[in-house]
Parts: sequence; C-alpha cells; structure tokens
Amino acid sequence: MTKNYIFITGGVVSSLGKGIAAASLGAILKARNLKITIIKLDPYINVDPGTISPIQHGEVFVTEDGSETDLDLGHYERFIHTKMTFLNNFTTGGVYSQVLKKERRGDYLGATIQVIPHITNAIKERIILCSKNSNIILVEIGGTVGDIESLPFLEAIRQMAVDIGRRNVIYIHLTLVPYIATAGEIKTKPTQHSVKQLLSIGIQPDILICRSEKTVPLNERKKIALFCNVPVNAVISLKDVNSIYKIPKLLKNQKLDNYICEYFKLNVPEANLKEWQEVIDAEKNFNKTIIIGIIGKYVELPDAYKSVMEALKHAGFKNQIKVNIQLINSQDIEKTDFKILKNLNGILIPGGFGDRGIAGKLLSIQYARENNIPYFGICLGMQIAIIEFAQNVVGIKEANSTEFDPQCKYPIIDLIKNSHNTISKDYNKKETNISLGGTMRLGSQPCKLKLNSLSQKLYNKKIIIERHRHRYEVNNLLLKKIEEAGLQVTGRSNNNNNIVEIIELSNHPWFLACQFHPEFTSTPRDGHPLFIDFIKSAGKHKKKFI
Repeated sequence: MTKNYIFITGGVVSSLGKGIAAASLGAILKARNLKITIIKLDPYINVDPGTISPIQHGEVFVTEDGSETDLDLGHYERFIHTKMTFLNNFTTGGVYSQVLKKERRGDYLGATIQVIPHITNAIKERIILCSKNSNIILVEIGGTVGDIESLPFLEAIRQMAVDIGRRNVIYIHLTLVPYIATAGEIKTKPTQHSVKQLLSIGIQPDILICRSEKTVPLNERKKIALFCNVPVNAVISLKDVNSIYKIPKLLKNQKLDNYICEYFKLNVPEANLKEWQEVIDAEKNFNKTIIIGIIGKYVELPDAYKSVMEALKHAGFKNQIKVNIQLINSQDIEKTDFKILKNLNGILIPGGFGDRGIAGKLLSIQYARENNIPYFGICLGMQIAIIEFAQNVVGIKEANSTEFDPQCKYPIIDLIKNSHNTISKDYNKKETNISLGGTMRLGSQPCKLKLNSLSQKLYNKKIIIERHRHRYEVNNLLLKKIEEAGLQVTGRSNNNNNIVEIIELSNHPWFLACQFHPEFTSTPRDGHPLFIDFIKSAGKHKKKFI
C-alpha cells in the first residue's frame, strides 16, 4: 500500500492540543485496520527534552528503547497501542547536530551547508525513516505557525508534497476559534489569519480543526471554509470536553476519518470505537471519589506529571473510583505541619531531580508510613522512602543520597556503577564540565520479583520489564541493616548489577515503591497493576471519602 502522510500544524496560540488531536485521529485510523505511526517534530534547539525543566516543557516521556522524548509520545502510545522509539521524536537541535557531524566528517564533499537543502533534507530523511512499516504517518509539528524556529520543519513538509506527490499528503491545521462572551459570538478571524500565514510559506491546509469553548456552528464553519479555501465538511469543530478520551469519538462523529480515507482512496472497513466507548463509560461509572496527593516540586505545571496523572485515572476506571488528584508542593509541607496531607486517601511521590523540596517529601513519607496511608513511590519516591526508613526506623540519622549531599557519611543512595550509562563520580564536583544528556539508566530493563511478594502477586510474573530513567541507585553495601529492620526488597534487576528495583513494607496496608516508571506503560484500556492496586487500597482507606 502507498505511504500517505498527514502533517498537523498549529496556529493562533500554542497548547491547543495538537498531540491529543494527532493521537485521537491515529486511534480512529488504526481502528480502520491501517498501520499507523506518529512523529513529533520539536522546534527547540535542545537535542532532546532530557535536560529541559519539567516546569518549562512538561514531563520527559521515556520510550522502550531508552529515548528521552516529548510528553506527546505518551499520548501516542496510550491512544494507538504502538510502542514509540527514538525515531518518533526529534528536535531542531538533533537535526543540526546530525548535519554538523556529517559536515565535520566531510560527508558533504566540501559543499556550503545551508538550511535548504541540507537541514530540510535531514528532516525529510528522518520522517521517511520512521515511516518504514506504516501505511499512514501522522507528523505533528511543534510550536505555532509564524514561529521563526518552526520554519525549517514547515519548509521540509512543504517539499514532501512535491517529492512524493500532493495526493499522498494531507495538511491539517489546528487553530483557535475564540468565543467572545460579552458579544456572544464565535470569532473566525484568527483562523483566517493563521491560514494566510501558512499559505505565505506555500502550504494550503486540506483540513481545519477548530478548537473552541463551544461547538462551532455551521454558519461559522461555512465562513471559515470560504475564506480558507477548504470544503465545509473539512472544517472540524473540536469543542472543549471534560475528558481527552472522548476526542476520538468526537472526531469520528464529524466523519474526519471518512474524509481522509476518501482523499487517499483507501478501501478500508469502518472504525469500531467500542473500546473507547468502554473507556468513556468507565470514566462515568464510579462508586466513590478519593483524593490522591502527588507530592512534587514541579507542580506549577501539571503536565510535568502527565503520565502519572493519567495512570491514576486509568486505575480509577478499573476500580470504579473517581480519582481527584491534588498536586502538592513538597516545600509547603515543611511549613504546614502535615495539614495538607490530612484529607488524602493516598500519597504518591513521583520522579524528580535535585535537593529542592526533599525535606517535605521525607516528611510526607514518614506521615504515610506512621499513619497507615497507602504510599506509592516512583523512582526518586523509592530512594527517599529508603532514606526516610533508614533515618527514622533504623536510626541512621546521617543516611542520605550523594545527589543531595555528595559528602554524606552514609550514602544509602549513590551514583550508578558499572553501567554503560554511568557517569563519573566527578559529576558532583561543581568544576566538572560533564554532559548531563543521555547519561542515565534509560529504557526497558528486566526486573526479577521476589516470590509471594505483593508486587509478584500483582504482576503475576517472576520477571517483568519496565522503563527506567535514573542516575542514582540504592547502595547495596548499606542495605543489610535496613532489610533487617523490616523493609523488604522484592524486586532486583535481572542482571549482574543487582540494582534494587522494588521495596515494600509488609506491616503496612499498602507501602510500595519502585525504581522504574510504571506510569509510562499504563493505558486507559488496561491500566497498570501497581496503580490499580494502589487506588484499590486508597479506596479502602478510612479517611474522608467524598
């Protein structure tokens, strides 16, 4: 079957939800028995998002092959049942880095390196490389039309229509159609201007997806179609909804997939969205509501914990429990004497880096442990749980991580040793100029579970594979006293490194922490066993059901 490309751009403002729209469209097309992949092109100069603060860019999503990628790849995986790889996300910085390496090697035979054709060719090569096993390739262009940094990507996708044929390319433009409450009107002018800007660089959109507070009426859609030179049935209204999992059905109801299949002349069956209807039904059917506190340091931007929040919701679907998520700044806990924690049915501490807010997280774990509140620690949340137990139960008051105190007397948590991703101990010295990008234990790693442990019962397996993103590990040399005091190590890496992967407290209603990131593999249809049981336990916790 001929390969067909759908390029999705954004206009007017950023954060309109191109990633969700792309994932939802991908889900519908996959339900029509098409082989789908989705690529995210990010216009920033960073080689990957691994070194960007989550407050600026949201979470870093880790793929199975260990790539640090944009959070939209998490949406792609959750929506289309397909594992993403390093090929599915690249940045301007990554492209320029690749081209400059070739130039240094002399691959261009002395040519003057320019944005056109060298950078645009590199972009097209990456897109085509990722499309190898797919019928339809959705390509989301990050940023907003008009941004200077997006221009090489836009030029590359303009050229692709020439290279492979205009009938094998669809351009979708996602814009904002604002509702002016005081006038009681929906305004189409921003969309017209955005399309005009797209036309100025040689791209005529085939489909317009119009984000709006309310459904865009037919008259306004006709007006947009007339001024933007697209058929009225290719103007899709995407109103605000209370769940992202309703969007596939919303797009299908407007026959977006039919329009695309007819355009590409694809003879494929109708999409069956039964599984999405089941997700929507599960989201509405709940017996109780609980509050889960996520204790973090990047709470100003909820997207910093996007996969964790989605995994909690998925677990709620499976338990018929509505999960209200409360994002709590760990530094606030130090000032409020636990008052923020008293209404919680469960406490979760996710991954993070650096020493800011650690004291508040330690207090949160102590509070959960001593008051029998279900606790779930992920990555840093596991490391701090061990430190808290060592300090307050074992009595090793100076127990700490070398991440927070490089000279600590009892480094319960220390840098990873003997790994191909290991960085030098000199990382802790301020004068060391060492690369931080891609220097961690990343991607899927096997873990061996202790027989009859809670985690082994939940997974119902002896060996599991989960995704990692960490630079520090538990120091096995200092672990004996901690285990003797009652903290169980129930999962270890299934290799010679013997890294601690899961810990549990058996004398607690639910206290489990893991070094890996289970949130990355949770889906709205299946959930994840650890999250499902955590929410189940939180649902039994006696305090303050709503």
